[in-house]
Amino acid sequence: MNKYIKALSLGITLIFGACTQADDVATTHPDADKTVSTEIDRTEFARGADVSWITELEHKGYTFSNQDGVEKECMQLLRDDCGINAIRLRVWVNPVEGWNNINDVVIKARRANNLGQRLMIDFHFSDTWADPGAQITPAAWTDLDINGLKSAMSAHISEMLTALKDLDIEPEWVQIGNETRSGMMYPLGAADAHFAELVDNGYEAVKNIFPDAKVIVHIDCGDQLGIYTYIFDILKAKNSRYDMIGMSLYPDPSNWATTVQKCLENIKTLNTMYGKRLVIAEIGMDYREEETADGMMRAMVKGCTESGVVDGIFWWEPESPASEGYMKGCFKDGSPTKALNIFKEMKK
Repeated sequence: MNKYIKALSLGITLIFGACTQADDVATTHPDADKTVSTEIDRTEFARGADVSWITELEHKGYTFSNQDGVEKECMQLLRDDCGINAIRLRVWVNPVEGWNNINDVVIKARRANNLGQRLMIDFHFSDTWADPGAQITPAAWTDLDINGLKSAMSAHISEMLTALKDLDIEPEWVQIGNETRSGMMYPLGAADAHFAELVDNGYEAVKNIFPDAKVIVHIDCGDQLGIYTYIFDILKAKNSRYDMIGMSLYPDPSNWATTVQKCLENIKTLNTMYGKRLVIAEIGMDYREEETADGMMRAMVKGCTESGVVDGIFWWEPESPASEGYMKGCFKDGSPTKALNIFKEMKK
């Protein structure tokens, strides 16, 4: 979910610096590197949140509070007050401002791990947003042939995952590409070119570091079956290896029930067709529609848990402030709305 804030991101100029050093976590939040809990339960339904923006927001001075007005570090707030038990983090290759590069991801992953949170790593294989409208090969890789691209991709995956392994942080899920309905890293990685080969290459690179990590291929528009069968038929024909299907779903408040129902039907169909478990890697709705979002999330959780084939649901950037131009978070004035109440109720 990138198109809504891509233009803003390109226009922001920040002094990066401490956020590229894993030893300087305290520069973004004074309590961020304190271990609260190291016990991680991988058996529960994943009640997730992508909070990849968090270090940048903290750098800009944003703070977060629970519904009682008590200020907290955002990941701890999400865990304690919203029932979140899993964190998703995007990785960019050489971003201009540094946010979401490997060092920045390590900072956030260590914070999540210290809180006992499960972890999903989302490789975009780009220097910036990768989504259906933009799958831009990293600048340093643009002159490579397919074999060179595979080598660079493997090295990038290895560097990121080894950095986590060195800190005893084990991701449960790893995405190979983000919203790849037409492939990734154009033109070589387009769906009708070498996409399947790159997915398989990424799978092997992940398993070389974390054999138990579940490799995800992620597509947007979970209510549109055709874009899924197009990609996964290609992967099946090429014998590409992956473990799970990831979905994005952003229902409109006016017809969310129909969108959710179609998505749930597609989940069953895809599991039958390809024999893979699924995860809702991104979901969201306008923060001003908190009552509707609450109903939508309850329907999604009910349908996904009853299906027996979905590992979890991740809200995309719940903490994102409307003042930054993104409206589909689920915080208002730095505090959570009702949208994640179902997660809080599910918390043991």
